[in-house]
Amino acid sequence: MEELPEEEKPGIPAWVVTFADLMSLLMCFFVLLLSFSEIDAQKFKQIAGELSKAFGVQREVPVLEIPQGTSPIFDKFSPAPPDPTVVNEVKQTTTDEQSKLETLKSPQEQAVQEQIQEKIDANMAEILEVLEPAIKEGRINVSEDQRRIIIRVEEKGSFPSGSAQLTYDFEGLLLEMAEVLADMPGDLAIEGHTDNVPIRTDRFYSNWDLSAARAAAVANVLLARDQVSADRLRVTGLADTEPRVPNTRPENQAKNRRVEIIIDLAGPLEEEEIRLREMMDERQQDQETIIDVTNEPLQRSEEQGSGELTW
Repeated sequence: MEELPEEEKPGIPAWVVTFADLMSLLMCFFVLLLSFSEIDAQKFKQIAGELSKAFGVQREVPVLEIPQGTSPIFDKFSPAPPDPTVVNEVKQTTTDEQSKLETLKSPQEQAVQEQIQEKIDANMAEILEVLEPAIKEGRINVSEDQRRIIIRVEEKGSFPSGSAQLTYDFEGLLLEMAEVLADMPGDLAIEGHTDNVPIRTDRFYSNWDLSAARAAAVANVLLARDQVSADRLRVTGLADTEPRVPNTRPENQAKNRRVEIIIDLAGPLEEEEIRLREMMDERQQDQETIIDVTNEPLQRSEEQGSGELTW
């Protein structure tokens, strides 16, 4: 009689051992990889920040007031107001340029400018005295512009319309003016001006001819008695290139028909300024020398008395 086979006892399958060995080897492999790896902190913070924003964590909420803390030592604590932050800021400011220039001027420079202005006023007074009747009649206008005296001769009462022939009264006035200009320094520029109405006659081909002829007529009278040197004169015809007012009405056109006598005092006054500054510098040096000489005996007496002893 054959023996029956023994029943197989239940247990762990044989493949589990192989699987466990494989898992152990894989775990050791990943541990080694982790030990060799390096974490990029900046990249990690960036990724963490994006995730926090996506999930609403650590959100920054702006506040309008500076947070104030309290001290655990004192129950009642009043924090001081925070100091303002210094900001490098440049702001544009406007000042009175004239007052600034006057402040920067030294007393010496102010005295020089005052004397120069007195000379200009004196020359203006001489011209106004001679031309007073014509100024009242409106035939002549006198003004000052940047150390220049401008005598503006209107066409009314000085030239007939479309002519360069001086009237008798205006010619006599120019002869009186020549006596004043003879003693006055500076160059003389005589400029002729017309309106924009074109002219075409046997005598004048265009307004250029008319303006130049009128300026030359004034110059000839000033040179008639050899009181004014010809080297000081400059005659120019400008036609209608420099109008005073737009040539839109007959009244404006009449204002543009004129002859201007310009007395340029810039050169002589500049030389006078240099002379005055030199005189003031010499006077200041003399005053400093006098002060030094006056103080010298006092210094000597102090030096001599410094070694003496008085009881």
